Amino acid sequence: MTPQSFFATCPRGLEEVLARELESCGARGTRPVGGGVHFEGALATCYRANLHARIASRILWRVAEAPYANEHDIYEAALRVPWPERFPVDRSIRVDVSAIRSPVKSLEFVTLRVKDAVCDRFRADTGSRPDVETRSPDVRIHAFLDARSVTLYLDTSGEALWKRGWRGGTGEAPIRENLAAGIIALADWQPGEPFLDPMCGSGTFLLEAAALALRIAPGARRAFGFEKLAGFDDALWQRLREEARAAEQPRVPLPIHGSDRSGAELANARAAIEGAGLAGVIRLEQADVLERSAPASSGVLVANPPYGVRVGEATALEAFYPKLGDALKARFAGWRCYLFTADAARLAKLIGLKASKRVPLYNGPLECRLLEYRIVAGTMRRKGPSPAQQDAAG
Repeated sequence: MTPQSFFATCPRGLEEVLARELESCGARGTRPVGGGVHFEGALATCYRANLHARIASRILWRVAEAPYANEHDIYEAALRVPWPERFPVDRSIRVDVSAIRSPVKSLEFVTLRVKDAVCDRFRADTGSRPDVETRSPDVRIHAFLDARSVTLYLDTSGEALWKRGWRGGTGEAPIRENLAAGIIALADWQPGEPFLDPMCGSGTFLLEAAALALRIAPGARRAFGFEKLAGFDDALWQRLREEARAAEQPRVPLPIHGSDRSGAELANARAAIEGAGLAGVIRLEQADVLERSAPASSGVLVANPPYGVRVGEATALEAFYPKLGDALKARFAGWRCYLFTADAARLAKLIGLKASKRVPLYNGPLECRLLEYRIVAGTMRRKGPSPAQQDAAG
């Protein structure tokens, strides 16, 4: 089969680590851009990327690209695509449109015109048209507009890839799974190295670390959009799934630790871990981050500290951040600590430690930073004036 062109979306800031991940799935010609990575590959590459990519949000298959000046040009571009060759007419569809610097006035109208073009092409070729289903469509069609061209994609993922299929009824976490996986990749944590999230909440970082260590494919327990497209190779897909299952490691206790001062949050984490089939793999305990000790002499700490969004929280955090710095300095010498926060300016100012890295990341539309602190006994604390200097200044 002729290599196809794809685009893998991801949280902004993770494009480079996603490119490396896609290359491990067989992708060629990877080209990171804002919000994702262009790549080429065969059908098997697309299947592997959906099954194994921990950082991607979706894998989109590019089916057309054309210049446009107005909404009618976009309609004509979509009409030229042989949609009945891509999926059967009995599949329900949904169209989504996004744009950067596009001159069109209404993305809703563009969405309608693309949908009309798809249905009109089906009517012309088959005499009937697919149904539109916005909640749980069989096939998702994406149109992306820049200032001059429209690109049309078929979504091979279906549900977003951060939906691993193992959280069950424990609800959506504050940080999506693929963002957590990307942060772990940026921390360069290696399986076998002690790992700790001391503010673990619902356990997302812990689950992603454990799945990585045990070589559990993130898509092993879910279905994908490509299964409903024409030309789906079920034999190839079953072989890839079996290879992924065979690569999984035994569920044994790992040096992956989580704690939280909230019993309710810890219960959510425990439920998520059990739902993922990882009970006994991850070690949980109820503890305050300001009081707990390091579980080993060295390792990687990853956490998403709270940040103030309501009146009164800002004052509480101004007291919390210095205490957090004191706790890391006192108890985590030898550790690489990574704090992911939307409150980076204030945290960095008040924590009293010097960040060795500040990586810009986005949690949805929210601009954040991943701050790296390498804790070394007796160093890294920002120095204030000495008593002699204070006396001289006085």
